Amino acid sequence: MHVAPDPHPSGARPPAIPAQFVPRHVAVVMDGNGRWANERGLPRNEGHKAGEKSLVDVVAGAIEMGIPYVSAYAFSTENWKRSMDEVSFIMRFTTEVLTRQLETLQAWGVRVLWAGRKPKLWNSVIKQLQYCEEQTKNNTVCTLVMCVNYGGRAEIADATARIAAEVAAGKLKPSSISEKTIEKYLYNPEVPDVDLFLRSSGELRTSNFLLWESAYAELVFLDVLWPDVDRRTLWDAVEVYARRDRRYGGAVDKISSHSSHQQ
Repeated sequence: MHVAPDPHPSGARPPAIPAQFVPRHVAVVMDGNGRWANERGLPRNEGHKAGEKSLVDVVAGAIEMGIPYVSAYAFSTENWKRSMDEVSFIMRFTTEVLTRQLETLQAWGVRVLWAGRKPKLWNSVIKQLQYCEEQTKNNTVCTLVMCVNYGGRAEIADATARIAAEVAAGKLKPSSISEKTIEKYLYNPEVPDVDLFLRSSGELRTSNFLLWESAYAELVFLDVLWPDVDRRTLWDAVEVYARRDRRYGGAVDKISSHSSHQQ
């Protein structure tokens, strides 16, 4: 039996948006931890610590809005370029967050999935991610995809390599490869395409996150640092998303009221 998340301390409730305008999949770039810490004269790692509550609150807000999938960009394939001290901290901290929050996520009915590469990633992190996947595999309220050692180009390259192996083994004809084929070989093919791509901190780029899945995502960039984000930030982004006109490459002529009156 799952429980609903506690309401936000402010008493704020999610906006009343018709179900058809609520995104199925929200991708979140959790950016601004370092700047948040620097502005307060704190070490960068304190910003990562402060960001934990933001992620948990955003998941709570997704559940309250009926958003079934949230992908969180926790550590990219490019983040290995950071200082060894920061990388080591993020590895340990990721394991601790998963350990600390598993009970809450279970209670809320959240399924945890991992997207990313094994090479270079610490074994302790891989083990904890796989443990969370196993423990939550039957949960259906919301799916949280933890993107750790993840890169959009890396995911497409890995899918391509697996397809090439199938071709070499005679199991797949090159002429039969389509977009649907590639989708089947992505890290989590059961997760739908991204509807809303949300980035905090005011930066205006996708940073190699879910490139394939975000082909027709609505991009919303908010000028708030990640540790200052909560479920209300998510709700603001969903309201922006709900007002967008999504055409998926199609176009519809809008006949002016003046010309329609003449017909």
